[in-house]
Amino acid sequence: MKSGYILLLAFVCILSTSSCIKKYTCHCDFTYTGAPDLPQGQSSEYSITDTKSTAISSCSANSTTYDRDGIHTVENCYLY
Repeated sequence: MKSGYILLLAFVCILSTSSCIKKYTCHCDFTYTGAPDLPQGQSSEYSITDTKSTAISSCSANSTTYDRDGIHTVENCYLY
């Protein structure tokens, strides 16, 4: 009887710590420099449905820096 409880507890622990697909939110902040009166504090969010580690990788992969027409843009994305 006692071993049955231990097996049940072990099974519940394994299920609770395993990777499962969930819905996560990726949050991206934008910073602009290089010209006067550029908007600041802009951000966007979108959903990612995957395992947590893959969602983190996918979200952070969208972080980028680029220049266009003299405006320097930094996009910093993280799982929310």
